[in-house]
Amino acid sequence: MSATLAPDVSPSPQTDTAERWSARGTDVDAQLDSWSEILANTHLGFEISPTHRTPATFSGGVARRSIDDLMLVDCVAAPFHGHRSTDVIGANGPASHEDVLGFQCVHKGVETVREGGREITLTAGHIALWDGLQPTDIEIVQPFYKRTLLFPRKRVLAVCPRLADLSGLPSLDGNGPARLLVRYMNALVAELPQLEPAGATAAANVALELLRAAVEPGLSTGKAAERSALRSDIRRHIRAHLQDADLGPTSIANAFAMSVRALHALFEDGDASVAVLVRNERLQRCLEDLQLPTGGSVTDIAFRWGFCDAAHFSRVFKRKFGQTPSEVRHAAIGALPTINF
Repeated sequence: MSATLAPDVSPSPQTDTAERWSARGTDVDAQLDSWSEILANTHLGFEISPTHRTPATFSGGVARRSIDDLMLVDCVAAPFHGHRSTDVIGANGPASHEDVLGFQCVHKGVETVREGGREITLTAGHIALWDGLQPTDIEIVQPFYKRTLLFPRKRVLAVCPRLADLSGLPSLDGNGPARLLVRYMNALVAELPQLEPAGATAAANVALELLRAAVEPGLSTGKAAERSALRSDIRRHIRAHLQDADLGPTSIANAFAMSVRALHALFEDGDASVAVLVRNERLQRCLEDLQLPTGGSVTDIAFRWGFCDAAHFSRVFKRKFGQTPSEVRHAAIGALPTINF
């Protein structure tokens, strides 16, 4: 579950636009109640209680930054105890923002985590991967500071589907990609204020790939696992070759040394066929470029991402997004209000 890394925390720039919360109250009970509410809104819901180390005046704060649909969260706090039981999670599962996997690095202090039958002590430099669905106890032993990247579970499983079959998360001990992801998180804090929406989407995709590289080598293999891994590889191949006008079932099957029939069978129990996956990825890239003032003309964008017929592109784009490419393009250059999908 953990690995070590020397602290490497860059100060936030003055232009940082993170959302911030601080525990408030006239006494320690009120301050811990406030802290419980903050954690429920920014991390996970916990029953919060004091320990013998909790000071008479409790302090805790959170800064949160969004990266597309990922959340980068900094947390500092004095000692306390947190209990996340099945009752807290709820009979119907967690709230939507709690259905996450958390990748965290402790930069200061000591935190003890009890999950299932194991107990782990995290100190400065330790990396941990945790599951928002798991009942957990945490205790902050010494005032701490940690940085966490929250990944929606569905996005993680889209690039690393074998995680869904595990009863516990793989260890990150001695894990190079995990260490690289920590440094990437620190760099994102400095760069986020300057990123356009398309840049934030790209940054989130890079973070997902680093997480996949960190956890995938430790996952079990088997026939079902191999199929899931192959589907993920094919999706990555599609995203890397969208500008190739010939990208389709035949070229993809050739790239993976399989028949077109076997390729279709691989995706027959999924949400979309291979051809639809290709089209949807192309449409998403076109949407991102259409929303950029410097993206180019509608025809340029369509051809850039592998559409050879402008009229066909306009039809399928409107069917997916409810507006024509020209309408989105005009909005991006100021002729219409900005359109968010």
